[in-house]
Formats: sequence, structure tokens, C-alpha cells
Amino acid sequence: MLGAIVGDVIGSVHEAEGTKTKLFPLFTEWSQFTDDTVLTVAVAEALLTGRGYVEFFHQYFEDYPLAGYGVKFIEWAGYKQTEPYNSWGNGSAMRVSPVGYARDTLADVLAEAERTAAVTHSHPEGIRGAKAVAGAVFLARTGKSKDDIRAFVTGGEIGYTLPESLDDIRPEYRFHVSCQKSVPEAIQAFLEATDFEDALRNAISLGGDADTQACIAGAIAEPFFGGVPGLIAEPVWAKLDDRLTDITRSFRARFGIG
Repeated sequence: MLGAIVGDVIGSVHEAEGTKTKLFPLFTEWSQFTDDTVLTVAVAEALLTGRGYVEFFHQYFEDYPLAGYGVKFIEWAGYKQTEPYNSWGNGSAMRVSPVGYARDTLADVLAEAERTAAVTHSHPEGIRGAKAVAGAVFLARTGKSKDDIRAFVTGGEIGYTLPESLDDIRPEYRFHVSCQKSVPEAIQAFLEATDFEDALRNAISLGGDADTQACIAGAIAEPFFGGVPGLIAEPVWAKLDDRLTDITRSFRARFGIG
């Protein structure tokens, strides 16, 4: 979960900037958390309390109205709607990582991931994106290999086609908000990574939806590589307010993260 937040903060200054290199400073004075962090923490609080996702998504939107949400989510949350809007956007995938820690079997993780997605992203692609990320986080935290994670996201009910390599797609890859055109690439960024930081640099270097793709890659990289390095985590903690910090720390303590 912290890995997702770190990816969001580091990627925030690269969103829609078309960054095509891995050589960039991790933090700038403009680095900040966005809706990816806000809704990830909302999912975490829902899991901590056992209360509904709709309630927390509405509440967090009201408390953080300028975090950079998509247009459809703004309308849904702003008018406190309760029916999903059939989205296939990657918002379902960027907020789901806490589920990978809060459930004890892959089947339960996938079922809960669908619940987090379906309140807004009821399109099959929105649900598939959430399941792919939550399942990958769960497999990483339970000691599975990259080959195991790759087999999960390319087989069974996920069935993504992953890029052959990031180098192959980087020159022509552009900003995409759909799960189907951004989640597989973010997962590939993790799969090619040598460590946590490299996963984020891989994701951002695609020049796409940088904060969300780094959020996804970071979410999987955190448990796989044994946590977020302190020198990267500390500047991110400093950018969170008390509420986001408290819920994140409470979630990590509850589920034995770190």
C-alpha cells in the first residue's frame, strides 16, 4: 500500500508529460499525492472498519476535492450517486492494493477486488484491472516469483497480454486511462525491475499515465522487494497530511506490513 502511494507521489509531476527516460529526480518541489493516494487510503479505511466503499469514496472526495479525479468520478461522488457508471478506467486498479494484504487467499482477494471496483468501475475491464493488481500484490507478499505473477496476470480469469519488453513499446506508447491499455504495461514495469525504485522508473519512463502506472508498479514492488527503502519513503510520508498518514500506518500495523 505504501508502495502505491510512493509511486503516485513520484509520478505526479510526470503525468501527461511524456517522460521517456528513467533518468529523472525522484522528488521535486511540486511532487504531491493525487487521487490515487486518496482513494487507496479510502479503500484501506473501508477494509479497516468493515464499512462500505461508496461511503468512503464519497467522504474522501468531499474532504480532498482537488486531488485530480476523473470527470466521471467527480460527477458520481459530487452528486453522491450510489450506482456504478460502468467505467473501464484505471481508477479501479490504482486504488485496490490494500486488498492484497487484507485477505488471506487469492480467491478472497479477487472477490474483494471486484467489490472495490464494482461500486464505480462495473465494466468487465475495470473489474479485471482491479483483480490483476490486487492478485499480483497478494502473490508478491506471499513469496511467489515473478514467473508466478506473470502466469497469473496472463492466464485464467485475468488473461492480459503483456508487452514483450518496455523498450519495445516505449517509443510509441502514449497516455491511456483505460485498464486494458495501462495496467498490463504497469505490471510489466514491475516485472522488469531490479528493485523497488527501478519499478517506478520503469513505469514513469513509458510516458503515459505516470502517477497511476507508478502507483500500480510500486504497489506490487513493495512486497516483492521487501518494502519501500527508507530514503524514498520518508519524503513521501512528509507530504501526507495527518489523516492519510494515520490510516496508512494503522493499516500497515493491522496487517503486519513493514
